[in-house]
Amino acid sequence: MQCKKCEGKLEVKRSCGRVRMRCARCGREYQIHEVADQLDAETEAILERYTCLIYD
Repeated sequence: MQCKKCEGKLEVKRSCGRVRMRCARCGREYQIHEVADQLDAETEAILERYTCLIYD
């Protein structure tokens, strides 16, 4: 997955009861629902490990 801002790689970031996507290049964070249409198989496999995702 790529960042909408700089096209860097988005990585799953988990912290204190929430899961976000964070760009490895620019550091911008996205809520899951903001990038849900771009999820690839690799990212979906990672997110499947969490029992629930909090949308805040």
